[in-house]
Amino acid sequence: MTDVIDYSNYGKELERILMLRTSPIAIKLLKSEDEIPDGAIQPKKDLGVHIALCQAFAMSRRQKKTIFMQKEDHWCWAPLISFGAVEFHEGHESYNEISKYIGIEDPKKAKEFVKNFPRLEYGKYAGIVSAPLITANFEPDVVLIYSNNAQLRSILWAVKYKTGAVVNSQFDPIDSCVYSILPVIENGDYRITVPDPGEYERALTSEDEIIFSVPKDKISELISGLKVVETIKLGHTQLNMEMKADYPRPEFYNNVFEMWGLEVGEVWQK
Repeated sequence: MTDVIDYSNYGKELERILMLRTSPIAIKLLKSEDEIPDGAIQPKKDLGVHIALCQAFAMSRRQKKTIFMQKEDHWCWAPLISFGAVEFHEGHESYNEISKYIGIEDPKKAKEFVKNFPRLEYGKYAGIVSAPLITANFEPDVVLIYSNNAQLRSILWAVKYKTGAVVNSQFDPIDSCVYSILPVIENGDYRITVPDPGEYERALTSEDEIIFSVPKDKISELISGLKVVETIKLGHTQLNMEMKADYPRPEFYNNVFEMWGLEVGEVWQK
């Protein structure tokens, strides 16, 4: 069974191998306030302010803070609905209001989209906590890695190596705090999510950052795959940009080119 020390070590390995600018963050849904980790900051209670959930994540990954968010702390509608903090259903006055501003031209399609919007049972959870994976004193439900495209390439290679499959995701330009977490918890699969405008404007997420979500049961698998990618010298820190014709290639390129009757060349030495 994986314990918090293991998760801390996983966090250190992710930061080392990928050379991440910010810490991977541990995310957990809490059923009771009794589960709130020691030292967690509650924005309204402790700071006298409301923040967006993406801002809480930013505080965790940049400032290394543990942040607990419940209904009274939120300043954005999406996590309130999706994490079951407020009543939201067809017939409720908020349902039609959200449908008007979901970003879909056709009102009927907008309502259908909202009907299928990821959300948990109302009142099932007391709140959500985030913390740097390296210091989290709880077992996460999911880990979020904010990476650039080069780091993401290494991650995807590691997943493909270990699973024999590519990562499938659906992309929405908004509500990244929802899509990076709920589908991952529900189906146990890796996921890629585009940071939404709120992440950019208010949580200071860079234009070159993207979110990769890891289910708790697959963190060890990902680390194992990343170590292999690093060992074969194909990690993002080991690749060099070079524009060259007839460049050296791995030996199997020559093998298959010869089978096809094509010219072969210098073997890539790494």
